[in-house]
Amino acid sequence: MHSSLETFRSACETIMSDFSAPSQIVGRLAPHMRSLVQNADRFLEPLHMRGDPDNYARNLIFSGDNGLLSLYTLVWAPGQWTPIHDHGTWGVVGVVEGVLEEQSFARVDLQSDRDRDEGIELCPGGRVLLPPGAVSTFVPQPDHIHETGVAADGLSALSLHLYGHVLNDFNVYDRDTGTRQRVRVGCRRT
Repeated sequence: MHSSLETFRSACETIMSDFSAPSQIVGRLAPHMRSLVQNADRFLEPLHMRGDPDNYARNLIFSGDNGLLSLYTLVWAPGQWTPIHDHGTWGVVGVVEGVLEEQSFARVDLQSDRDRDEGIELCPGGRVLLPPGAVSTFVPQPDHIHETGVAADGLSALSLHLYGHVLNDFNVYDRDTGTRQRVRVGCRRT
């Protein structure tokens, strides 16, 4: 593993052992992600940048031995978007190239049972445009619901995504039916 990645991974592990609150973790990891993005050309290999013409692509760079940490490249062609989803963990995102868009959603159904998968009402929140070099963080409170992608008339994008666990699945929301379901997400191992 390249020294930039080793330094980043070591910083992640130290911060995760020193702090338990997701907001503390992402706040301290954000500057490290910024540095990693600035040095991406030193460690990214062609296999980290493999795209898919039909869907955004996820390429695993590394995961923690204990399953509590994972770093991916996401490769986006114009018009490719995630579904509306949440992660169930904290995350730090850095944009290497292109402009990544994020549309957030707030859960406005007034039921107190947030664990249910039906009767969910989402209201669009803010939209953020993340240019090259930008770093964004999120924490589950209790959900961070959003969709991410690249405008159809935009350019391709490449981003780094760090999560507080190995992200093999997430909740996908359907605004029309007011439901969510756990969905497995594909990933290429590098």
